[in-house]
Parts: sequence; structure tokens; C-alpha cells
Amino acid sequence: MIMEMKGIVFNIQKFSIHDGPGVRTTVFLKGCPLRCKWCSNPESQLSRVQIMYHSDNCLHCQKCVHTCPEKAITAAENGRIHIDFNRCTGCLFCVQSCPGRTLTNEGEYKTVDEVVDVCMQDVDFYEESGGGVTISGGEGMVQPDFVEALVLRLKEKDIPTAIETTGCVSPEVFHRLAPLFDLLLFDVKQYDSGKHKMGTGVGNELIIENLRWAHGQGLNILPRIPVIPGFNAELSDAEGIAKLLHDIGLDRVQLLPFHQMGERKYEFLNREYEMTGVKALHPEDLTEYQKVFLNLGIECFF
Repeated sequence: MIMEMKGIVFNIQKFSIHDGPGVRTTVFLKGCPLRCKWCSNPESQLSRVQIMYHSDNCLHCQKCVHTCPEKAITAAENGRIHIDFNRCTGCLFCVQSCPGRTLTNEGEYKTVDEVVDVCMQDVDFYEESGGGVTISGGEGMVQPDFVEALVLRLKEKDIPTAIETTGCVSPEVFHRLAPLFDLLLFDVKQYDSGKHKMGTGVGNELIIENLRWAHGQGLNILPRIPVIPGFNAELSDAEGIAKLLHDIGLDRVQLLPFHQMGERKYEFLNREYEMTGVKALHPEDLTEYQKVFLNLGIECFF
């Protein structure tokens, strides 16, 4: 018996309106090669099932401690538990035994058909609005076989597809997958590789290489810049990124102002959030930033 391919999905969000044109279903996959300090989906970064700890709900019964077969959960004197994610295998015994829903899991294995069935529930909305399905993450391309099978199945059903990508995947994988999509929502975070590595953990050489290749292939690309205080929010950063896009030949870009909507997730994951206290940005804060792109003839919008 042939086992059907499965991917690790941590959310399927219906009626999305910010992940491409029209009304869309966004499929969030786990796994990402970047470690952005401002990441609003930290639960997406590891390519495996993760446990989240909602401490406000904890009954301090320690059932999870005694249930875990890997001894990955310990309790402090104050009753707060700690999860060693290096030992956790994602068996979910702790989640299943928790009486207070203190522990929840991010990520579950789903087949291509299971994901497609959810996506097809809103096909009427796609047709009326010019929408479709967007693959997001994390970085969707880190599960290449699953993504390829999923997109090809959606294409069989004439569903338009897009992907939110960091571009930080091997050229072999990128060349194989990128042409399958109707739209690449391509993050361009920095023009300077050193600054890029300081904020994300990796340089940007591979990302720029893939961006140049995609443009050279005539693929439909919308570069998107998450504008982050202390990382790329200065006008000098805008000038460098604008020159990069202009030199490649790209003529439009979307700005994504920094927000704090993912902050609480770090607490649930027992992780430190490095952007605590940093003020969120709004379009009105970035008018001069936007003008840098407009002055180079690049359509720039929010």
C-alpha cells in the first residue's frame, strides 16, 4: 500500500484578503530557514509539531510532566512548566492529557487531499473576487514535494495559486517550484547582506540570486518589504533596497509596516521576544520611505 504524501500544516486561514488578490485561503506550512527577530509566526520556524504553553490556563496538575514519554517536560517550584523542544517528539500525549487546555499543538500532518478539500470549500468566493489559494509559512518551499503535489492538485481544479516566500531556498528547489505559482509574494528585507544576517540569521546572496532568476524567467513577482525599526526602517535602507529592485528591473513593491501581533506567541513557546517595547509602524509613518521608491519610478503601496 502506497502512503499518501503528508505535509506539516499549522493553520489554514479562510477569507484572507492580505495574501494576494481577491478572497483567498492561506495554507500555513511549518519550517523556515530564517530566524527573523520580529517574526509574527515563531511557531512556523521549526519543521515539526510544536507544543505551546498557555500559562494563564495552567492548573499545575503536572499531568503533562508524568505523561511525557521523553521526559521533555519539567515543572519549576512555582508550578510553571518548561518544555525541552530538543527532546520533544511531538507525540501530543501531553496535549491530550491536559485538562485545562493549557497545552496546545502547532502543526499537524495533513494529506494533499485534506488540504485541497478545505480550500475547495470557498471556490465560489475565489471565482467572484479573483482570489485563490496562497501558500505561506514559515517558508512553504522547505516542504518541496508536498508543496509541488498540492499546487499541481489545485491547478487541476483551476484554482489560482500564490506563495509567500523568503526566497531562501536552494536554486534547484526554487527553479522547480516558483514557476508553478501564478504570483510570488517575495520578501525583500535588506539590500546589505551583513545587516540581513544580523536580523534574520542568514545573508541575502541566495535570496537575491533567486529574485533575479525569477524576474529573468518572467514570473509574476510582488516584492514585499517588512519595514522593521532598527533593521531596515531608515531612509538609507529604503534607498539601498530601491536601487536593488530597480537594478533587477522590478517596478512595484509593497510595504508591510512592523506590528506586534505575534508577541504573545513567544511566551507560549517559552522564547524571548527581542522586539518587546518597539513601537508599531503605520503607513503614515512611512510616507518619506515610500517616496524613495516612487522617485525611482517604482510603484510603492501598502
